[in-house]
Amino acid sequence: MATGSGADTDKLAVALVYAREKDNAPRVAAKGKGYIAQAIIELAQRHGIEVREDTDLAMLLSKFDIDAPIPLEAYAAVAEILAYVYKTNDRMKRHHES
Repeated sequence: MATGSGADTDKLAVALVYAREKDNAPRVAAKGKGYIAQAIIELAQRHGIEVREDTDLAMLLSKFDIDAPIPLEAYAAVAEILAYVYKTNDRMKRHHES
């Protein structure tokens, strides 16, 4: 998740990781503001990881420690994002197999 108001110092990014077979909930994998946020976003884009802007969710998740599971109140929003990411990845996979 990312948010920004134009200036690099205002950017905020939170990366989530979720391994279905071992995690009960997605976890905060990385977070940062300004230059660090931009680096997180660029790294995700270089690796084909979907980036979604959601200011409220990024602000909420940024309050949690790295490796912390996401809080219950964020489940609905994160589930929506994961569903979108899975659909996008599936479309890309099918496109590459064609």
